[in-house]
Amino acid sequence: MAKVPSSVVAASGLVGGYGVARWTRKRPLGGVVLAAAGVAAAQQWRQQAGGKAAGALSVAYVAAFAGSHPLAKKVGAWPAVFGAAGAMALASWAVADRRG
Repeated sequence: MAKVPSSVVAASGLVGGYGVARWTRKRPLGGVVLAAAGVAAAQQWRQQAGGKAAGALSVAYVAAFAGSHPLAKKVGAWPAVFGAAGAMALASWAVADRRG
């Protein structure tokens, strides 16, 4: 079975977490999706690029999540989430996925 790239896992966590929170109206459930994808991506980052890179990408993942909130006030919720997910996917690919 082919492994899903960490860039896809991270981006999916941001989009999926927001989607679940919005559609179920249960923010903690969206947080579970966000956290599960973050943990899965961090494990891949550690395997592919090492501990320091995994730490930096984990900080970027949390920053993308946090940064999407003020951005949503300017451009709307979904564009902000997709922008944050795209930025995270690009960072993940550049640091970890392109090596494989």
